[in-house]
Amino acid sequence: MRLSNRCFAVTGLGYRAPWSVNAGFITGDETTLIIDTGANAAAAATIHGYATTARPSNRLLALDTERHFDHIGGNGYFRARGIDVYGHASIQRTEDEFRAEISEFNGEISNPARRSRQESQVFYHGASLANPNRPITEDFRMELGNCEIEVLLTPGHTPSNISVYAPSDGALYCGDCLTNGYLPNLDAGPIDDWRVWLKSLERIAELAPRIIVTGHGPVATGDEVPRMLERVREILQQSIEAGRSPTS
Repeated sequence: MRLSNRCFAVTGLGYRAPWSVNAGFITGDETTLIIDTGANAAAAATIHGYATTARPSNRLLALDTERHFDHIGGNGYFRARGIDVYGHASIQRTEDEFRAEISEFNGEISNPARRSRQESQVFYHGASLANPNRPITEDFRMELGNCEIEVLLTPGHTPSNISVYAPSDGALYCGDCLTNGYLPNLDAGPIDDWRVWLKSLERIAELAPRIIVTGHGPVATGDEVPRMLERVREILQQSIEAGRSPTS
């Protein structure tokens, strides 16, 4: 999905019910930055295909907006092709964690015959764990070729959450700092993290983006952007007051 002159979204990538997951990319004149790699190798191949088609001559870089496997499961596909992956310095997932993710995914298969055959392995075919090899510890700017973007720390959903902003296009990629339509996942951290999350929402609001690619749900544009921000803010505030997440 083309969002602007340089910004694209790859939406609705498979994950697990009721979730689908989003990714995207920004094309400079020399470099294309891919934002999130999907949950598995198939998603990564899809993202890679769109990104290379949009600007075939560009070199590719990738960036993870957080540590959860639905955003980093395709890292191995990109690293196997020599593509550097940026991500928060705290993203250090283990093979045991990756195997547990696959086991949990398999446990959610409702049909016992399919579950016993470990059919989750099909979803993860060709996927391998790869942590980011370019650690991020602070905000910085990246030049893609006549296109400067901002990489911003926006913790809350997890301490490792990162957003990418393309000022020239007014487009923000924020991972699970925001979700559109879905309830935000507050179960990944404690109440103190939710308070930090509110501050990250304030930071995003100050940017006044015209387009937001969320981690999950439809791309938000125009008047939908402030409405979505306010909805997630209200859910966080209500959850802090209640002392529990809406999905606990």
